[in-house]
Amino acid sequence: MLCFLRGMAFVPFLLVTWSSAAFIISYVVAVLSGHVNPFLPYISDTGTTPPESGIFGFMINFSAFLGAATMYTRYKIVEKQNQTSYFSTPVFNLVSLVLGLVGCIGMGIVANFQELAVPVVHDGGALLAFVCGVGYTLLQSIISYKSCPQWNSMSTCHVRMAISAVSCAAVVPMIACASLISITKLEWNPKEKDYVYHVVSAICEWTVAFGFIFYFLTFIHDFQVGVYRFNGHEPLTIRVRRTPENISVT
Repeated sequence: MLCFLRGMAFVPFLLVTWSSAAFIISYVVAVLSGHVNPFLPYISDTGTTPPESGIFGFMINFSAFLGAATMYTRYKIVEKQNQTSYFSTPVFNLVSLVLGLVGCIGMGIVANFQELAVPVVHDGGALLAFVCGVGYTLLQSIISYKSCPQWNSMSTCHVRMAISAVSCAAVVPMIACASLISITKLEWNPKEKDYVYHVVSAICEWTVAFGFIFYFLTFIHDFQVGVYRFNGHEPLTIRVRRTPENISVT
């Protein structure tokens, strides 16, 4: 039995679109319901109270699945590219995949354990998602430079590294300021002593989150594939069209 599917670029595109919609929809519902202040709530604040908690949980869970699928496909493509023309130790690619998958697990934890219900578990999941996600983008940026110019353009490498650098710079104050906040709450008064920490941490959190989204957007061109083929017990085959020669990723 042969099954042909075209246009693997839809995978990162769907991830970017779905994740953006998850953030925006849950934010709008939370604000319209009066559950959060419209000015810079934490991302998790917009998914804590029903009905937005159900929307947030469902959509972030699916985002985690799409993220894992995107990362694994990227891993297999880079693996075969590296076998075709060696440019980097395979350990870099493997470590980045592991970090990415752990980050996706963190996303699942954030989606299923609400901020106010189980804050320790929720915060642990968020820490995994953001730190491992930043590590993934950084390693993938290094791999992109190493595979340039045969498999990536220099402009793409620069964009990826710029996003990684901004995310790295934002994740540190995000964690530091969040750790200085003495209470977990949804509504903040500008006169409260921890309000500045909350604002700085929230700005950094949204910056890192959308940094991930824009980063995966750069994968779309790399995921231009011609054919998927599954024949009986034969493995999945991917032929990449934009490279100097067609390759198969199994």
